[in-house]
Amino acid sequence: MAKPELMDYDRALELYEPVIGLEVHVELGTKTKMFSDTPNHSGNEVGGEPNTNIGPVDLGLPGTLPVVNEQAVRYSIALGLALGCEIAEVSGFARKNYFYPDNPKNYQISQYDDPIAFDGEVEVELEDGTVFHVPIERAHMEEDAGKLTHVGGSTGRIQGAEYSLVDYNRAGVPLVEIVTRPIFGGEAQTPQLAAAYVSTIRDIVRALGVSEARMERGNLRCDANVSLRPRGEEKLGTRTETKNVNSFRSIERAVRYEIQRQAALLAAGGSITQETRHWHEDTGRTSSGRPKSDADDYRYFPEPDLMPLRPSRELVEELRATLPEAPVARRRRLKAEWGFADQEFQDIANAGLLEVVDATVAAGATAAGAKKWWMGELSRIANDRGVQATDLATPEQIAELDGLITAGTVNDRLARDVLEGVLAGEGSPAEVVESRGLAVVSDDGPLIEAIDAALAQQPDVLAKIRDGKVQAAGAVIGAVMKAMKGKADAARVRELVLERAQNS
Repeated sequence: MAKPELMDYDRALELYEPVIGLEVHVELGTKTKMFSDTPNHSGNEVGGEPNTNIGPVDLGLPGTLPVVNEQAVRYSIALGLALGCEIAEVSGFARKNYFYPDNPKNYQISQYDDPIAFDGEVEVELEDGTVFHVPIERAHMEEDAGKLTHVGGSTGRIQGAEYSLVDYNRAGVPLVEIVTRPIFGGEAQTPQLAAAYVSTIRDIVRALGVSEARMERGNLRCDANVSLRPRGEEKLGTRTETKNVNSFRSIERAVRYEIQRQAALLAAGGSITQETRHWHEDTGRTSSGRPKSDADDYRYFPEPDLMPLRPSRELVEELRATLPEAPVARRRRLKAEWGFADQEFQDIANAGLLEVVDATVAAGATAAGAKKWWMGELSRIANDRGVQATDLATPEQIAELDGLITAGTVNDRLARDVLEGVLAGEGSPAEVVESRGLAVVSDDGPLIEAIDAALAQQPDVLAKIRDGKVQAAGAVIGAVMKAMKGKADAARVRELVLERAQNS
């Protein structure tokens, strides 16, 4: 009899306790690569033509020697401190040996026994306010591999592809890999906890300024380990590792899928294979990758060409003094300062716009105005163009636009025209208002002329208003706004119409 592929999620949780472990890779935004002077273009979506941004050290050519990137070390220490970790007095590099087409040297320079940071903890808050403390085992430095592009298949993955292309531009980019200890207690919220943890890591690295941490560009990547153990047992189950899941939603879906898949397999008398697995966004499934056992397979040994790192305590304390506010504490503070409801604030965070909204408020915008523009018009335009909202405008531009509305220089309708001009490169909001003549008409004279013309077309309106039917003014206001091409203050037009009714 065929074994069921998935078990009902609630039933799976009745039978088994889910345990997860997460490995997050963060590309550091240094000017050069980890062990060479090759420019680091990890913040760019493309990074140049394939195989053009590489050097002899990145490819491991004979006679080349690696040199540690000092800024990458500083960034790594700062990140370790922000994760609540201890910073090692001595840490070293090792060679992790494996063959794969995107690994030009056939080994990766990484850290094994002596990571730069260890024994930390991160506070993670879920949407419903539940707080978890995720234990961090280590954060270690290493270099990234190249990038494979699988051609000929329908999904862009190796399964079904006709051939693969390799681009070594990313080879040697500095990475920090953050590894958690087993995470217990998530229960039904385990998938959400996994996604929220990675989101928290993203917020931390962005606040530190060490990485753009954009998952869609590979700056931030997550491997999700999932295992199940029968209720009441102490021994951990066999884990699977779903590789390179590249969105928060996918992390949540992949963890949930693995819980249901493993539960069905175990309940049917099967066993779990310790292996890597691939997540398929189109089908919402994972598929088998390659068997994976312990680190001995990688034949780690000390990197002979690099000396151990011995960061001074003065450097560590200097970096500790620059740490930003912890993400959970910062979110609580911002939500209170902005006066947003829980869901309003969560919508901003889920859209990845918390940083830019905060920067816009800091630049002088109202919190409501910053939220309205980034979550509304800018997100809509970005979606239409297939870009990020933050690629369209700066916080300073949106703060200036919001200020023009607050000052009454433009109204909401005109402000959209101003934004259109700003995005077209016509200048600052104030310059666009000037060049396009978009300022609201503040002189009552032209407004009264437009009102009189509208009343001439609707002579019964004043009588209706005097009879208490104030809503009748709406027709006149609409006609005036049309005549003034949107450049009238609707509230002022309403005042003038009501004044005419009272005085006539």
